[in-house]
Amino acid sequence: MGKIIFICTVFTLYIYADGAAINEKMLQNNCLACHQKQQIPSSLIYKRYLMKYSTKSKMEEAIFKYLKNPKKKNSIMPPQFFLKFPMKEKMMLDDAILRRQIKAYLEKFDVRKYLKVKQ
Repeated sequence: MGKIIFICTVFTLYIYADGAAINEKMLQNNCLACHQKQQIPSSLIYKRYLMKYSTKSKMEEAIFKYLKNPKKKNSIMPPQFFLKFPMKEKMMLDDAILRRQIKAYLEKFDVRKYLKVKQ
C-alpha cells in the first residue's frame, strides 16, 4: 500500500513539475520574449497595475480585458508610453490559457514576494 501511495505521489509531482515547465515556456514565448525584445519594463507595468487595482484578482481581470481588446482607452499606461512602445496586438489564445499565462506573469513579477516583515 505504501509503495502505491509513493508511486502516485511521485507521478503527481512529475506531472506538476512538467506542467510548470510548460507554463514557464509558454509565458516566455507568448509574453516575455516580446517584452524583452522591445525592452518593455514588465516590473513597471506590474507596479502600475498593483497601484491601481491592489488585488491579484482585479489585476488579472484588468489585464485579461486589455489583452482581449488592446486599445489605449483600455490600458492603464499613460499616452506617452505608446509613443515609445508599440500597441499590443490582440491575443489569440484560448481564454483559459490566457488566464493561466496572466497568473504566471503576475507571479513572476510579484514585488510582494521580495518584501520582508520583521517579526
